[in-house]
Amino acid sequence: MKSIRKCLNNKKGIDTILAALLMVVIVVVASVMVYAWSTGLLGTLLVHPTTGQENLNYVTNSGAFSNGTNMTAYINNLGTANATIQTYYVKDSNGNSYQYSYATGAGPTIAPNKSVAINFPIGSSCSGCTLSGSAYTFTSGYSYTILMITTRNNQFTFSVTR
Repeated sequence: MKSIRKCLNNKKGIDTILAALLMVVIVVVASVMVYAWSTGLLGTLLVHPTTGQENLNYVTNSGAFSNGTNMTAYINNLGTANATIQTYYVKDSNGNSYQYSYATGAGPTIAPNKSVAINFPIGSSCSGCTLSGSAYTFTSGYSYTILMITTRNNQFTFSVTR
């Protein structure tokens, strides 16, 4: 009777067994996670949010030049999400460029499958533009490159000739 009481009062043996079982459970769970990760199973089980895409393009020959410092072009959004223009650059063939950044979220927004007329002023028509290089105006017979950057940081480029 004394030996049974002595075993029941000895908690150290039970703690050791529970610790060993706990370690076995932790190792098995960790092994399953490593296996799932290495085989790619974990990536397929996680939910991936579906986000729309922007796809902007220039409507050919839609560039209308009202004067030497202002051009309006129709831009299509063939994507599945709204596209908001954050910044645009207008570059001439010599590498000179005007840059304009709209206030956050204040740029023109183009809905999916829609076309919007967007104004691209440069020089004296553009208060807030930053000039890199020498000043220029839209001149007949010359080509200009327009780079638009959206709020999702996607870049779209097209060329126009005045």
